[in-house]
Amino acid sequence: MIQKPAETQQKLASIIAERWSGKTFDATQAVSDETITALCEAALWAPSCYGEAPWRYVICNKFNDVTSWQQTLDCLSPGNQIWAVNAPLLIVTASQTKFTHNGLENRWNGYDTGAASLNLCLQATAAGLMSHQMGGFDADKLRQALSIPSEINLWSVIAIGYPAALDTLTAEQLEQELKARQRRPLSEHFFVNRWSD
Repeated sequence: MIQKPAETQQKLASIIAERWSGKTFDATQAVSDETITALCEAALWAPSCYGEAPWRYVICNKFNDVTSWQQTLDCLSPGNQIWAVNAPLLIVTASQTKFTHNGLENRWNGYDTGAASLNLCLQATAAGLMSHQMGGFDADKLRQALSIPSEINLWSVIAIGYPAALDTLTAEQLEQELKARQRRPLSEHFFVNRWSD
């Protein structure tokens, strides 16, 4: 299994440093129902405005329902389909746009759903799984395929599965997966006391 911990100035919690978005999944290894439940529970316990938990996930498991999994795969952009075809789980990330307690618009629904999705991905890392969130998909096609109402926001499709053994990868895949992770400097993202360009 490839390990690519983030290179940082200060030591991070290992679960954060070790999470990365790989693309080489083991297509033959299913994810157990117990592990899927743990992923869902991790998302469920994320913080949210008023405890609303606006997130909704559609879990498409290739080993349980290949039809819904294939329909979801078909909605991905061609570039994502090339590698996501080996992920046993494709999880559609969505959210309700209104609060249930008063029916008003919940302008934090996307923010909260992002927090829940990160929890899910960190739990995947803890379980020895890889997760890769994708924004490249046809939203209208996905709504139709999975009967998702028009008033529901769609955010991503998350590919989840066990990493493929290194000796099964092509030279090109191995080069891509071993490529160093990079981020821009902290100073471009974090400002002290006031906004800075």
